[in-house]
Amino acid sequence: MLNGKKIVVVLPAYNAALTLERTYKEIPFDIVDDVVLVDDNSRDDTVAEGERLGIRHIIKHEVNKGYGGNQKSCYAKALEINADIVIMLHPDYQYTPKLIHAVSSIIAMEVYPVVLASRILGKGALRGGMPKYKYFFNRCLTLFENIMLGQKLSEYHTGYRAFSAEVIKSLNFTHTSDDFVFDNEMISQIFMNGFEIAEVTCPTKYFEEASSINFSRSMKYGRGVLRVSFAHRLHKWGLLKSKLYLPKGS
Repeated sequence: MLNGKKIVVVLPAYNAALTLERTYKEIPFDIVDDVVLVDDNSRDDTVAEGERLGIRHIIKHEVNKGYGGNQKSCYAKALEINADIVIMLHPDYQYTPKLIHAVSSIIAMEVYPVVLASRILGKGALRGGMPKYKYFFNRCLTLFENIMLGQKLSEYHTGYRAFSAEVIKSLNFTHTSDDFVFDNEMISQIFMNGFEIAEVTCPTKYFEEASSINFSRSMKYGRGVLRVSFAHRLHKWGLLKSKLYLPKGS
């Protein structure tokens, strides 16, 4: 716990058997109370590796539900076990769990309710091996999103995020995607609900075992980001109401 708040790390996993141990062993259990591993019908031994490491809460999807579908299971379980702060961390070891102290304290001390670990603040992205085309599109999409959402984030596309339970409970996942664009829909919902987001600088690592979507999936993701950005702006202007922003339970 930190400042009396229970901290739960959720790991949305797909074929993460080779990197799960490295990720798990860097989690600071002096403040982290629980870990949830959700395996999205991996083709490797991710579940067995999680069991070997002693992870108490393991969920295995019998069919692949997609990256967004995986996160929905993560957050549902975290709330079920009474998390006050939820850290979403990719188990592919691209992001260091050593930042959990930093992102958790911002929420635990009630400075901000959401924290993103940004690869773009500083020079961590390219230094860590992010492909140049991904860096370029990351910057372009982020600029467009900032304009459309009226924000000033350095990055919308990180796989390392921290939320207060209050924020997650307020979001309606009924109409969100089960694919990668879920991340952007969630940020859009957070801003639409009036919450603020902080960022911390985060190094990153790109290597063979780390997960990464290919060019065609990246293009599909990019189109989804544009769609969410337009939906957010049009909804704000009252020109086209989107189901994405319906109150929870609708």
